[in-house]
Amino acid sequence: MTFPLKTILIDDESLAISRLRRLLDKHRDSIEIIGDAANGAEGLTLIESQQPDLIFLDIEMPLLNGFEMLSRLTTMPMVVFATAFDQYAIRAFEENSIDYLLKPIEADRLTRTILKIRTLVERTDGGQPISNPMSESVMRLLAQMQPKKEIYSISVKTGEKIKLVPLSDIAYFEAEDKYVFLATMDGQKFLTTYTLTTLNEKLPDTFVRISRSVMVNRQKITEVHRHFDGKFLLAMSDKKGTRLTSGSTYGDTVRQLLEL
Repeated sequence: MTFPLKTILIDDESLAISRLRRLLDKHRDSIEIIGDAANGAEGLTLIESQQPDLIFLDIEMPLLNGFEMLSRLTTMPMVVFATAFDQYAIRAFEENSIDYLLKPIEADRLTRTILKIRTLVERTDGGQPISNPMSESVMRLLAQMQPKKEIYSISVKTGEKIKLVPLSDIAYFEAEDKYVFLATMDGQKFLTTYTLTTLNEKLPDTFVRISRSVMVNRQKITEVHRHFDGKFLLAMSDKKGTRLTSGSTYGDTVRQLLEL
């Protein structure tokens, strides 16, 4: 990585972009602006095509906000947030070693940011930047500051229709080969478009992964029996009275979640 750093500005406020361009013009030995974007969707496309070294990023933007955009990147540049977040969020940035600029951006504060970036890049080993703590911290911050969206149903396709199945009607999910099926309390099964990993991220804690291929709604469990090799046999309250076996490596999870 060499100076000036290829840099992209991403902000939905044109005046903010203009001001930042003007301030960065005094740091042309360090920064080369190669483009700007007015929202996260445009920013995502621009970053993937131009592969910048550094981005200045707003957080609250239309289409994709700053966090959503970062979560979709395949490669992570260095990130400086330009944000109007309150002091508590700013403290989170500081604790994660991510630099930030609080709007309206001041010239002196920007200068300190540029010096910090230069120090980071100039710490080289064999001509390559050591690590990029800002990039690593961005991913940690994404998990902390991007809360789960509360969902109430899962959409499944039935013929030409899209059916919404309430979470309260779902007994369990089961993976078969490359497909994941949703089983309802009345005994129906529907093919979903999700993987179990995705469902584990999306669904509330009511749903518990009990094996590599099964996730259950623990509110629909009626009985739990100890099985061999550290496994458990779970009896469900669905119409079919389904019995599901936990994986041998999921025994502790089942014990903990069911308080056994």
